[in-house]
Amino acid sequence: MRLFALRDYRLLFGAQVIALFGTGLTTVALGLLAYDLAGPRAGMVLGTALTIKMVMYVVIAPLTAAYIDRLPRRTFLVLLDVIRGLVVLALPLVSEVWHIYVLVGLLQAASAAFTPTFQAVIPDIVTDESAYTRALSASQVASTMESLLSPVLAAVALAFMSFDRLFLGTSAGFLLSALLVLSARVPNARPSAHTKAWDKAAAGIRTFLTTPRLRGVMALNLVVAAAGSIVVVSTVNYVRDELGGSQSGVAWMLAASGTGTLVTALALPRVLDRIAARTVMLAGAAVLVGGTAGAVTLVAAGVGTWAGTAVTWTVIGMGMALIITPTGKVLRASVARNAIPEAFAAQFSLSHLAWLITYPIAGGLGTRYGFALAWSVLAALAAAGAVGALLLWPRHDGRGAAADPATAVRQAPGADRATLSGQDRSTLTKAA
Repeated sequence: MRLFALRDYRLLFGAQVIALFGTGLTTVALGLLAYDLAGPRAGMVLGTALTIKMVMYVVIAPLTAAYIDRLPRRTFLVLLDVIRGLVVLALPLVSEVWHIYVLVGLLQAASAAFTPTFQAVIPDIVTDESAYTRALSASQVASTMESLLSPVLAAVALAFMSFDRLFLGTSAGFLLSALLVLSARVPNARPSAHTKAWDKAAAGIRTFLTTPRLRGVMALNLVVAAAGSIVVVSTVNYVRDELGGSQSGVAWMLAASGTGTLVTALALPRVLDRIAARTVMLAGAAVLVGGTAGAVTLVAAGVGTWAGTAVTWTVIGMGMALIITPTGKVLRASVARNAIPEAFAAQFSLSHLAWLITYPIAGGLGTRYGFALAWSVLAALAAAGAVGALLLWPRHDGRGAAADPATAVRQAPGADRATLSGQDRSTLTKAA
């Protein structure tokens, strides 16, 4: 199946790409806005704003999963895009730090509802397993292209305009994304296997806690968050204050991380056809542990340079792609089709719970005690998560020697996961 031959997928993918680029511009502009308002305390401000974001994601995503089968998904997605566009439009008007916190809270509440809903739509449109694997990779490529090109675009734009104008691009991106979603045929969610809202909200979390491979994914979420927080939270102050860089320098350093992610994500579809997701994701964890150790070395030994930092940031970007890209495939293979929204919402919430832990460490400890201590704590968390994933995710996952849950599903009686009986699915899940 040719993935982009699917009209509805093309429209939704276009909506994702446009909204991502708008979000990327917001990320750069928000960091510079924090620096403009708080100076040396920008890391603390940005860390607090991102912590608010994580709280919204952890709380709202499961609630969205609980009620999404009662809502028209296309209308819901369009409404959330419009809300995000309007909120971002107000960000250039802020004059106090607390204004940032309020608007970020509103913005991320909408994003917390949007992202898992959007992710759960894709498997309903792309039903072929091979095409779905490529859809996951395309989604990751889109995210990494945003990580790579948004900072580059921001760097070019900042040569001609002030950073507050970047928010206008973000707002336009969200509104155009809404138009594309409105043009697509988005199927409504299948009725959940659970009737009570609380059961729906808790079902995905319960699945993660009782399925060994998904417990491994939870541990890997911590690895990604620990390494990613160094890049997301600390880059502004590190480049401006330690390396003596400009606003454009911040954007280019973020682009270095995006380059590592992009190159890795482009290579992964063929790799995942041959190598189990477990192997790829654990390799990503090892890469991130090495990347965080490299970051600690830069600051602890006082050998931080532009080249050394760019290499370290690139390695971190590569490791994040190795873990994040296969995650959707693992989730889809672990649950019945009508439980996919709950699984994606649970992963969205749990992954951001990890960021909720690491963002304050990067921002708070980094501001009060310096990068060396903050990054050392984050490196230790990354190492702990990697060891935890290795222990929690069994080598023989599913039937026989199949380490990839998707392979296990194909080997199971009635290869389509959606057609398996409850008993078969329970047996397959417990076999992991």
